Amino acid sequence: MQDFDSIRPYRDNETRGVLDRLGNDREFLELIGRFKAPTLTRLTPAITRFWISRWLQKEFGDADTIDALQARLYHFVDQLVHKTTTRVTVSGLDGLDRNKAYLFLSNHRDIVFDPMVVNYLLVANGFRTARIAIGDNLLQNRLFAELMRLNKSFVVKRSMSSPREMRDTYQTLSAFIHHSIDENQSVWIAQREGRAKDGLDITDPAIIKMFYMSQKKTGLSFAESMNNLNIVPVSIAYEYDPCDIPKARELEARARTGSYQKHADEDTDQIMQGLTGYKGHVHVHFGEPISHAPDMAKDLAAQIDADMHRHYHLHASNLIAHDMSQVHQLSRQTEPQTPETVETAEAYTPADLAAAKAELERRLSRTSESFKPFLLAMYANPVSSMLKASVSATSEG
Repeated sequence: MQDFDSIRPYRDNETRGVLDRLGNDREFLELIGRFKAPTLTRLTPAITRFWISRWLQKEFGDADTIDALQARLYHFVDQLVHKTTTRVTVSGLDGLDRNKAYLFLSNHRDIVFDPMVVNYLLVANGFRTARIAIGDNLLQNRLFAELMRLNKSFVVKRSMSSPREMRDTYQTLSAFIHHSIDENQSVWIAQREGRAKDGLDITDPAIIKMFYMSQKKTGLSFAESMNNLNIVPVSIAYEYDPCDIPKARELEARARTGSYQKHADEDTDQIMQGLTGYKGHVHVHFGEPISHAPDMAKDLAAQIDADMHRHYHLHASNLIAHDMSQVHQLSRQTEPQTPETVETAEAYTPADLAAAKAELERRLSRTSESFKPFLLAMYANPVSSMLKASVSATSEG
């Protein structure tokens, strides 16, 4: 992977050196200390650093490959998942081959938990983990950058100064993704730049076009190249979003002023909030691999969106939010497409719906009046998307 040094994850032969370096890094030891023992870290930082260093050596001292490291981490990810969710469920994996590499093109709601829960479910079901595409804006923190590159993450550069730099960057990224699939390494990448804070999961055709950039000179058509990637649409559905209020605040500011300025540690704060906050039930659906891609990027993007929307696992929170926000201008629903009922993956009792309503009202009570429509819309819009996809499928049929 010599041509990809500027974006690639760490290799197996680099693992031990990075772990040893982190194990002697004061800032890293304090970071882990604040996560594992916040009170002790605050009262006796030096003692805590020593204890964390010894603990890291015990847990990861013999990990000398990326797979070995991820095997050790699985236990801690499992604990985190069980602590922050009521349950995690999955569908569609039985249609995939454990010995094959896929390009998992996913909706994007949480910075770190999205790819983490996908890899968690892959491992739990006998698959190898995927390489993770992550924006370079999240790698400004030195320690976070080290951890992500150890965890099979590769860099998607976003800050580019010229069209030529953009072209070269996307060319390299495209080549790396194809190289990964050729190496039988699956890849996870979001369907668009940044999270869908409004709950509208829409694939950016520019992402699809990027996949083809490195393949134009091979003689393969666009459709043939896309088929070779084994693209699997992935829809991740959170019952509750730990970052819903910060997202609503940003959406309101953009609607009112046309822009939003992040504070210095906002991404880091939301990473921690997304990891440790309550999510309720999380469901991940893996779609069927695309084997007959259309000839145009926009048509493939539309096909992926339709698959995601039809298979999105609607929670009671989505249904209640849709009911509460239908009359509001931020709801994307239009009347002719609105049936009296919507098909859901599981049946919800009156008690389930009442509990969801109470939880949404509690969340609404914790934010300002101007943010409330945006918070409701982010939960309601997946219902609107599913209704639209269902109507389109019916009309096409």
